[in-house]
Amino acid sequence: MTSDLSVWRVRPEPGPLVAPTGSGVLDGETVAVKDLFAVAGQRTGAGNPAWLAATDVAESHAVAVALLLEAGASVAGLAQTEEFAYSLTGANAHYGTPPNPRAPGRISGGSTSGPATAVASGQAGIALGTDTGGSVRVPAAYQGLWGIRPTHGAVPAGGLVPLAPSFDTVGWLTDSAELLRRVGDVLLPPDAGVLSGQLVVSDALLDLAAPEVRDAVEQLARDAGAEPVDWAPEPTWLAAFQTLQAAEAWTVHGAWLGEQMDTLGPAVRGRFERARAIGAADAEAARAAVVQARAEIRDRLGVRVLVLPSTATVAPRPEEAEAAREATMLLTCIAGIGGLPAVSVPVTTTGGLPAGACLVGPAGSDRALLALARQVAEPLAT
Repeated sequence: MTSDLSVWRVRPEPGPLVAPTGSGVLDGETVAVKDLFAVAGQRTGAGNPAWLAATDVAESHAVAVALLLEAGASVAGLAQTEEFAYSLTGANAHYGTPPNPRAPGRISGGSTSGPATAVASGQAGIALGTDTGGSVRVPAAYQGLWGIRPTHGAVPAGGLVPLAPSFDTVGWLTDSAELLRRVGDVLLPPDAGVLSGQLVVSDALLDLAAPEVRDAVEQLARDAGAEPVDWAPEPTWLAAFQTLQAAEAWTVHGAWLGEQMDTLGPAVRGRFERARAIGAADAEAARAAVVQARAEIRDRLGVRVLVLPSTATVAPRPEEAEAAREATMLLTCIAGIGGLPAVSVPVTTTGGLPAGACLVGPAGSDRALLALARQVAEPLAT
């Protein structure tokens, strides 16, 4: 079978691309690695052919890749990402859009689009990705997968092409809660935070989602005994997040992109053009606003777990993709600003489409949050 270039940039057949270097809880599992992580002997493409041509062959694995290999997993291949992970649709102007096996005709979600599709289609068991503004949680929701954005900094980012270091996290997707937890056993440090197990849900956050998504998430929250709380996002949060994200993205990539802007697809190029125009004063104001918002979010949450929609809609059709982005980011930016762990639990709408219920927990409670997510989802399985 020939690999789909929209899903895989490098996938040897027969594989794997990299054999395990040890044995452990991931024996026999295969990993689709987002093409932002260094894999020894390979170039890192970051979704952009010009970057791929200019980068050197990696001499060693990214930290997360090395840990998975040591635990018995093999690397099936390097899977596609949107350019520099700066989008949420899954579309790549150079390689195409990975299909969505669970919702045909709809987008796959990005920017961990290729790895997510690889798992949803049964070509890999684990998708190793990144989540800055929702890039694990969005494809998880759109494709009916489990996904986690860990506490910021919990998983080492060594060997990763960054986007916005204040928000970048190493995350992963699987097709089961049990495998999601096993990957966590390998990648996550021991919990340093306390999680009470009390779930809370906010009508204001539920109302940011389309009715079919709202209903599915509210049903899970109700079945799990979530208590209602008055929690509405501040209007300034998303703007501060997006401004700081953009400013950091230009700081990271601006020197290279200054001569390479014409190598970017239109949507990503537009974001970098706006990022280039952000002045130092605006960037510092956004950073101060994010710091303040982070403290407020953590204070509101305490040791509880917030249930909210992972995305504002089910997977849109391609022509609707950009319109859905802003509403979804109103939801995803809460964990991003807070630096908090967030697990996307797959749910199904009454129309039969995949969606995601997101559980956001206190900083450093990642392992407990994974266990709670599995417990909350048990009624869905029966």
